[in-house]
Amino acid sequence: MLAKSTASAYGGRPALQDPAWLRWTLIGTALAFLALFVALPLLTVFIEALHRGFGAYFAALVEPDALSAMWLTLLVAGIAVPLNLVFGILSAWAITKFEFLGKSFLITLIDLPFSVSPVISGMVYVLLFGLHGWFGPWLRAHDLQIVFAVPGLVLATIFVTFPFVARELIPLMQSQGIEEEEAAASLGATGWQIFWRITLPNIRWALLYGVLLCNARAMGEFGAVSVVSGHVRGLTNTMPLHVEILYNEYNFVAAFAVASLLALLALVTLAVKSVVEWRWGEDISGRRDQG
Repeated sequence: MLAKSTASAYGGRPALQDPAWLRWTLIGTALAFLALFVALPLLTVFIEALHRGFGAYFAALVEPDALSAMWLTLLVAGIAVPLNLVFGILSAWAITKFEFLGKSFLITLIDLPFSVSPVISGMVYVLLFGLHGWFGPWLRAHDLQIVFAVPGLVLATIFVTFPFVARELIPLMQSQGIEEEEAAASLGATGWQIFWRITLPNIRWALLYGVLLCNARAMGEFGAVSVVSGHVRGLTNTMPLHVEILYNEYNFVAAFAVASLLALLALVTLAVKSVVEWRWGEDISGRRDQG
């Protein structure tokens, strides 16, 4: 009905009356594109990882350097994602609820990691915190190490992932407006009560989307962490860096085994996002429409 009504309003032909050959051509083209550029590469990863059997696959995953890379990846993501969660909420709240000087500049800064190469961002941290960087002498004098250590990996990961939560929240919070918060404030609610009882319930699913995307990017980040890690095997190599080292050593089974874990992460992220959309999609749309 919607397609027919929309088409009639603009004087066009209803979408449901398009020729069958056109519909199937478009569907077939989309499916072929997805199969060639998405499904086939993912399938290749798992085939290469398992082509010597499950024994070799699991042996590659329980190898000490691989376990260290997995643990470091989880540690970095476990620090970066909660920090970006807090930043995303605070920045989205400030941008959508208040007017202040420099608001446009703040929005530009949030989008900056989308336009700056991750390698460049890693080099910036080396310039700032490296041995010969701007803060290098002070860090060395206080026996602190940022670059080529876990803090550098965390900083680089935070930089490349901090737009994800904020960019999920800002459009939704802008569409919702501030009427509900103003009404609660007029009834004597505190800022903390307004956040927990009004703002957070209204944004919880967009917040979940942002966290999922942020976590997937944090675990799969390569460029920025490659620059600041120093590639110290067993100490500063995350899973993507460990995959690169194994591949360069022609240890293809182990490389694809670890890569399969990253592929599984992507698939799990997609599955969780799809479940949330399926289960609470109407609630999300309803809240957006109310805004």
